[in-house]
Amino acid sequence: MHVKAALVEGGVVRDVVQAACPLWRGLPALDKTLAELPDWARGEALHAVTMTGELTDCFADRTDGVAQLAGWAAANLAGRVRIYAGRAGLIAPERAEGRAADIASANWHATAALVGRHLRHALLVDIGSTTADLIPIVDGAPESAGYSDAERLETGELVYTGVVRTPLLALADHAPFRGRRTRLMAETFAHAGDVHRITGDLAEGADQQHTGDLKGKSVAESETRLARMIGRDRQEGSAAEWAALARHFAEAQLRQLHDAAATLLSRTDLPADAPLVTCGAGAFLAERLAARLGRPAIPFTGILAARIAGEPAWASTCGPAVAVGLIAADDPLEAASGRPA
Repeated sequence: MHVKAALVEGGVVRDVVQAACPLWRGLPALDKTLAELPDWARGEALHAVTMTGELTDCFADRTDGVAQLAGWAAANLAGRVRIYAGRAGLIAPERAEGRAADIASANWHATAALVGRHLRHALLVDIGSTTADLIPIVDGAPESAGYSDAERLETGELVYTGVVRTPLLALADHAPFRGRRTRLMAETFAHAGDVHRITGDLAEGADQQHTGDLKGKSVAESETRLARMIGRDRQEGSAAEWAALARHFAEAQLRQLHDAAATLLSRTDLPADAPLVTCGAGAFLAERLAARLGRPAIPFTGILAARIAGEPAWASTCGPAVAVGLIAADDPLEAASGRPA
């Protein structure tokens, strides 16, 4: 997983950071990640926190995860800490366990709620390293049919595919190579990050996870891992052949997103001209999705251009952190207590 943080001062996003965190090892992993973040992330502030790690293996269940993560935030972040409870707003950490159902994985809700303040109707498509959130915005508010991860998996509003961590076996069970339809090795040799690195779409620095073989992230090393998925060595194919194979998996991933988006856009409460708001490390994939659906694509950072200082790319990758910070900054009661981080 990742820890994402945004510094908001005077209602403007001044800095954004993302760091990998092996949370499955326990809360000490958060201590180490926090120590490596910029000084402003540890400084005295109003900290508005949203989460999505409560189902990690180190927790007994979702409620335990919410309670422990909220407790960690209260104990380790300097200043005032508020937990984002989605439809229930910002609450004190000590109330988190009792509102676990509202807090658990509500990071998508923060992004959608902020988008709704700027666009009356839209479909938010936030594609991250691991998952994609497709959230209908209706009359300026998130109108998802599901709320929990389980519900949103059923409705297609959560598609468990991302541009870095998704194993290629989750995208397809076969691939075309030299005129044949070959089955895949039932191994996690290669991931989506390898595919999008080979195609040239994945931004440098967007992949902060270990590779399948714990080796490097050059195109050549990604080709090696991709070749193994069809039982071959890299030298058995050309760069053009590995690029074609990578494009096959990229298309398979886009097809999953297309099916989910088409279903959501068929809702009667979303107008035919509702745009897609593109966000996340996989915003490039969301833009492609909008084109094939014949819908306008509006970058999340474009909507917030006046409120983002500096390079907007990381602000898109860290959309929920940016969103919850701006939501807190716009709340007069919260903003009066300090500066969101």
